[in-house]
Amino acid sequence: MTDFNAGYQAMFKQGHLTLGLFMPLESYAGDVPVMADQEQLAALAEEYKFAALWFRDVPLRDPTFGDVGQIFDVWVYLAWIAAHTRKIALATGSVVLPLRHPLHVAKAAASVDRLSGSRLVLGLASGDRPVEFPAFGIERDHRGELFREYFLGLRQALTEDFPHFYASYGRLNGSADTLPKPEACVPMLVTGNSQQSPDWIAEHADGWITYPRSPAHQEQLLRGWNTAVAEQGQGPFKPFAQSLYIDLSENPEEPSRPIHLGFRSGRNELLRFLLKLEQIGVNHVVLNLKYGRRPAKDVIQELGEEVLPLLSGTCND
Repeated sequence: MTDFNAGYQAMFKQGHLTLGLFMPLESYAGDVPVMADQEQLAALAEEYKFAALWFRDVPLRDPTFGDVGQIFDVWVYLAWIAAHTRKIALATGSVVLPLRHPLHVAKAAASVDRLSGSRLVLGLASGDRPVEFPAFGIERDHRGELFREYFLGLRQALTEDFPHFYASYGRLNGSADTLPKPEACVPMLVTGNSQQSPDWIAEHADGWITYPRSPAHQEQLLRGWNTAVAEQGQGPFKPFAQSLYIDLSENPEEPSRPIHLGFRSGRNELLRFLLKLEQIGVNHVVLNLKYGRRPAKDVIQELGEEVLPLLSGTCND
């Protein structure tokens, strides 16, 4: 069995559901957040036993896309928030692998992981913002092929000493190495399909991050995922995670109504939804507060006091 790092252990437990939060921890109109009090809110999320904080990799602002994430470079900001927290997992959602050299990613990822106390979980994606690819001189139609090659190269750089490779991104004959190396395995999860087949993801990824759907639809995907993992000889368990946008009402009994990639509701309906996801086998849900109407501090506090204690995956130490 792979000896995964502390971040993986905090987030993923077979048969249980944990919760994470997307940075920035605030609601905001437009595509650029305010980024106020993020260090304090991150520490508050940790205090309430959220399993992970998630960081996006958005190299360029495309105003038509609607969201630039936490603004700051993903590696710099991971290190900054790591310095203001102690135990909560730090996850990328997701590094756009075709736009970054795998050796650079390996060096940055291992550095964050070592400096944070082995808390990094790598979500990786092929990219979905068309404007970025020509800006970096990358053919968008080749992103699937590049993702596969870079993913395997990143794995090699993180796990092998003085690796040998001959690839489109470069050549190395064992005469040099990347440092530091992680002390334990940094998990590498694929986001969406990333232009790959389900079998490839099941074989090579340490888990799968997908998008919000109805529990019935998600259950079908989970069955397919678990079957693919077993057929690739990768069992007995690889985690399944998803995102979810929420607008948490002050009225705990308010019924749900749809918003972009999620819903508005009171905490009771949200809890029922999360318990259903736990029942069908979802292992982690990362909540995005962008479209909320309440201060993030109030939402984190309510979730921490009224929802998290009722999920079996919540850490109680």
